[in-house]
Amino acid sequence: MPTPADTTMWTSVELEQIGDAEEIQLTSRRSDGTLRRYVTMWVVRVGDSLYVRSAYGPDNPWFVRAKASATGRVRAGGVERDISFAVAPADVVVGIDAAYRAKYERYGRTIVGHVTRPHAHAVTIRLLPVEADAQSGSVRPSPEKPERDLP
Repeated sequence: MPTPADTTMWTSVELEQIGDAEEIQLTSRRSDGTLRRYVTMWVVRVGDSLYVRSAYGPDNPWFVRAKASATGRVRAGGVERDISFAVAPADVVVGIDAAYRAKYERYGRTIVGHVTRPHAHAVTIRLLPVEADAQSGSVRPSPEKPERDLP
């Protein structure tokens, strides 16, 4: 997983556009640097950080690939940015739960429960912005149709 030295900070515009988006598109990178298919996920903002959770647990293929690659890309609210995936600090999981409930509760407690129950804490990923890799050049386009990782 990346360290803070490997990342840059989100701009206030990026935080707003991604954090306010109802759904985001996320992808991880393959070992050859190409992007996998995008998945649709919920995102929450806590402070100046953005978080996602695997609604289907630690064995979800998207989650497994994201952890393994540690890098990917996000699309939301007009922003498209290279990112890294980091472990969420333990001291923010309660705030993340509250942010999910506040943003998505209208979908019902059962659905939101997939990402707010205690087991979801272990599948929480912090999204960190990174500068594009100058050696790899432009990112190859991914397939258009996203997969869904919502409850």
